Amino acid sequence: MIDLKKISHTPAFVLEYGLLKKNLTIIGQLQKDLPLSFLFALKGFAMHAVFPELASVASGATASSLNEALLASPYFNEIHAYAPVYQKNEFETIASMATHITFNSVSQLETYRERSSNAKLGLRINAMYSTVSTALYDPCSYGSRLGILPKDLAQLPEGVSGLHSHNLCESGAEELAHTLSSIEKHWGHLLGHIEWLNLGGGHLVTREGYDLDLFRKTIQEFHNKYPHIKLILEPGAAFVWETGYLVTEILDIVDNGGIKTLMIDASFAAHMPDCLEMPYSPNVIGAQLEENGVYRLGGSSCLAGDWVGSYTFEKAPKIGDHLVLCDMMHYTMVKTTMFNGIALPDIGIYRDGTYTVVKTFGFDDYQRRLS
Repeated sequence: MIDLKKISHTPAFVLEYGLLKKNLTIIGQLQKDLPLSFLFALKGFAMHAVFPELASVASGATASSLNEALLASPYFNEIHAYAPVYQKNEFETIASMATHITFNSVSQLETYRERSSNAKLGLRINAMYSTVSTALYDPCSYGSRLGILPKDLAQLPEGVSGLHSHNLCESGAEELAHTLSSIEKHWGHLLGHIEWLNLGGGHLVTREGYDLDLFRKTIQEFHNKYPHIKLILEPGAAFVWETGYLVTEILDIVDNGGIKTLMIDASFAAHMPDCLEMPYSPNVIGAQLEENGVYRLGGSSCLAGDWVGSYTFEKAPKIGDHLVLCDMMHYTMVKTTMFNGIALPDIGIYRDGTYTVVKTFGFDDYQRRLS
């Protein structure tokens, strides 16, 4: 656990280096033991200060934009590009870096096929199996704009060597097994003709309690059926699951009708939007989430709904105390904004008892984002 006395400025995203290495060890061992490759997806985590460590384990990286491709290319041997729709002025530069390019539709494939350099081409398919209860995160919902339906792809178009599916979100091995069964059921007519199958993200193989035995069994059985298909997974969260925190300070305590809101120097709307979108309340060290808890956590923006949770604390919190919000590496830094002009949290690494700030933000960052 990090030593809070060494965190001199808050709010701060703090990566605990030893926990990152633990996750990388698990993923690295799975790649050694099984016929599959792990890609690192920048959309979940783009802290390039540790890209060398990630690249030492991941077989490549997945980029969904030119900026992500540019950030990843100096570190990763393979760049797999996928975007729901490619920007016309970005595509050729992306193609010059990409080893694989996946298109969301046949129309996009036809538009860019001749400008895809020497990259391997793929199409995104709808897995026809929904696991996500929050509609905002469900790519298999009715009318989804993501992925082609089986009825619309009777055969593999010329030049396409692979398929890409993404339907999971922080899911387990059982959902992976059901996904592959659904792909076999709905897309079996194409499995004999592809070289690679990308199963996207959401494979939370580093989570405590994840059924790694079932994961191994599922991957091996699919390989035995289709030994010509290279299996690819591209989790973002699994690499950095429970590897870091957002450290904040309580600046005020507001009491309204018996509900006490701990006003912190960070914002859920600006710094942790997943908490409001999913929604979920983060675990806080020294506190328990309870239905009738006394305390909420209130963000520093003027948005009325910038708050989460219902907490009970082991020790009554007071102004000036630091709070440590857990599991704050994935889908936090990549989604931050400067709403209200609120500065972004520092980004730091805690390694072997030493805390190092690798990035700070100020007025220049705010000014450059606007006209």
